[in-house]
Amino acid sequence: MALLSSTEVVLYVFLPIIGLIVGAVVGIVVFKMIQTKKIGDAKQTANKMIEDAVNEAKDLRKTAAKEAKEQLDKERNDLERKMRDRESNLSRQEQRIIQREESLDKKEQAIDRKSEELDNQRNSLAQKHADADKLKAELDDANNRILDEIQHISQMTKEEAKAKLIDAIRDEAKHDAAKMVREIDAEAREEADKRAQKLVALAVQRCAVDHSSEITVSTVALPNDEMKGRIIGREGRNIRALETATGCDLIIDDTPEAVVLSCFDPIRREIARIALEKLISDGRIHPGRIEDLVEKAKKEVDVKVKEAGENAMYETGVFGLNPELVRILGRLRFRTSYGQNVLRHSIEVANLAGIMAAELGADVALAKRGGLLHDIGKALDHEIEGTHVSIGVDVAKKYKESKGVVHCIAAHHNDVEPETIEAIIVQCCDAISGARPGARRESLDNYVKRLEKLEEIANSYEGVEKSFAVQAGREIRIIVKPEVIDDVKALYMSKEIAKQIEQDMQYPGQIKVNVIRETRAVEYAK
Repeated sequence: MALLSSTEVVLYVFLPIIGLIVGAVVGIVVFKMIQTKKIGDAKQTANKMIEDAVNEAKDLRKTAAKEAKEQLDKERNDLERKMRDRESNLSRQEQRIIQREESLDKKEQAIDRKSEELDNQRNSLAQKHADADKLKAELDDANNRILDEIQHISQMTKEEAKAKLIDAIRDEAKHDAAKMVREIDAEAREEADKRAQKLVALAVQRCAVDHSSEITVSTVALPNDEMKGRIIGREGRNIRALETATGCDLIIDDTPEAVVLSCFDPIRREIARIALEKLISDGRIHPGRIEDLVEKAKKEVDVKVKEAGENAMYETGVFGLNPELVRILGRLRFRTSYGQNVLRHSIEVANLAGIMAAELGADVALAKRGGLLHDIGKALDHEIEGTHVSIGVDVAKKYKESKGVVHCIAAHHNDVEPETIEAIIVQCCDAISGARPGARRESLDNYVKRLEKLEEIANSYEGVEKSFAVQAGREIRIIVKPEVIDDVKALYMSKEIAKQIEQDMQYPGQIKVNVIRETRAVEYAK
């Protein structure tokens, strides 16, 4: 290879360097030009942004100023409105205060006028009091002179005259009171009779029951008289076994084809009757058989007792009774009072009480329950000491009956004072059921004693000429001496005799006390 010349060497060596330098210079210039342009653009952009920011700030300032102005106007308007309202309220309050002051001024003036009038009246009253005291003194002097004159004329002291005047006024007051009592009594009786007759007639019409008359003995029919010997047994062992097992007495006499059972307890008597009828129909009569049939009869009677109590509940519509109380109630089927079956009587009283309670607006359920249980003590009075009322009260309390029912039982014979209308209704219905014709009977001795007692009470009063118990003791007619007893005293006498009869006697229903006073003028023509 030929060697390069120095010129070529320079060219090959320095030309690239020079080119690099020139390119670098040109690049720097170009870079500066680009940077200058960018700076210019940035300045323009910045100036524009500043201008926009200034414009936006101006707009915001204008908007804020406008909003501030509007808010200020609004607050100013609100303040002005509040000020106007306050001024209006102050004006109204001021007006009311002015009116109140005017009213107070008027009241003050009226009070002043009334005070002046009261002062005038007080002065006038004081003057009148003075005049009255003066007149009173004059009247006292006049009265003293008149009293002295009267005492001198009548020869009576002041106390004697006062006592005589009081007696006269008392007699006159008694006479006026008696006349008033008679008028009121007549009106009340007329109205009460109409009302009571209507109620009783309605109740009895809606409740009619049959009563069986049972006594303390039962008769058992025999197929023939030979059966009497078999009932007695060898040396009387059969009859003794039957009497021991039942607690009843067997009366075997000359009555043809009949044996009489006697016992005060109707349950025992019924057991004995059933057992004896079974023995007669069976034909095998000996102590062992007697004991078996008596036990069966007891169970049969227990069933009858329970059924009777349940039937009484269903018939009267009284439910919710304790089962043991139902059994006690059923025992009343075999209990009588003056020949009236007590269970039928209790059912009748319950139905009557329900009807009357409905008519009077009282508690129907309580009246029925009290009526059904009012004689419950009679089922146990053969076993427990005490009256049937006290026994019934204890039994009702024992089986958790209500206070109203217990009170109806306690008050139906006035052992305690009736406090409820239901107790009074039960009491009245008990009297109606027992006193109506044919319901009960009593022995001849008791009947005669009651009539004699009535006449004895009537004859014990002064001025009675004679008395007669009539209408089977339902009425006592008393004839008085007209010269001793006047009309007023006759009225008082009838009330007093009625009260004494209520206190001293026991009787069903009511007794009419009829005092008769008549004056007869008799003269003979000669």
